[in-house]
Amino acid sequence: MTIRVLIADDQEMVRRGMRRIVESQADMEVVGEAVDGVGAVEMARALGPDVALVDVRMPRMDGLEVTRLLAEPQEGRAVKVVVVTTFDLDEYVYPALRYGASGFLLKRAGPALLVEAVRAAVSGDSLISPEVTVRLLRHVQGADVRKRKGSSPLTGREVEVAALVGEGKTNADIAAELFISAGTVKTHVAAIQRKFGVRNRVGVAVRAWELGYVEGRGAR
Repeated sequence: MTIRVLIADDQEMVRRGMRRIVESQADMEVVGEAVDGVGAVEMARALGPDVALVDVRMPRMDGLEVTRLLAEPQEGRAVKVVVVTTFDLDEYVYPALRYGASGFLLKRAGPALLVEAVRAAVSGDSLISPEVTVRLLRHVQGADVRKRKGSSPLTGREVEVAALVGEGKTNADIAAELFISAGTVKTHVAAIQRKFGVRNRVGVAVRAWELGYVEGRGAR
C-alpha cells in the first residue's frame, strides 16, 4: 500500500526538501502541498492523505489548530499528523501532542527520522525527536502533583504497558519484555487509550509520565 502524504509549510524550500525525502521511498507519495494552515485543512479534507507533515508557524492558521482539526475525525476520517518544525518550545510541543499529533520532529532531525515518523504514524505508533522528548518529560514532570493521586483507572498489567509506552517502546519491544504477544499489547494499548481518553500512543505516554508510572519503573 502506498502511503499518501500531505506537506504543509509556508516555505517553498522546506516543502521541496520534504517532497524529495518522501518520494525517495518506493511506498510513499506526496499528494499535495499547502502553503498555509487553512489550505492544509482544506486539502486534507479533499485528498484524504494518510499522514500530514505540518509546520507550526504558518499564515492564516497555525499548525497546532491544523493538528487539532485533522487529528479528530469530525468530517471524514482522521489524518495522522506529524508536526515538523524549527521550534521545540513548550508552547508548541505539549499542545501539539495533546491535540493528537502522532509525532513531533525538529527540521534538523534529518531524512531518516522523517521517514520513520511517517511509517510510525501509519502503523499507529509515534515518533518524537529525542531533544523534544527531554523537553516534554521536563514539562510533565513539573505538572501538578495532584494528578498523581487517587486510584488508577488501569489494571496492573495496563500500568506496565503504559509505562513502557512512556519509555518509547514499540509493541514488539513491550511484548518481548512482558512475555506476551504483540496482539495482546495492541489490545492493552487500545484499552488504555480509551480509559485515559487520549487519541494515540503519544497521549498514553504523556499520561504515563504525569501519573508517575514511568518513574515507578526506575526510568532516568
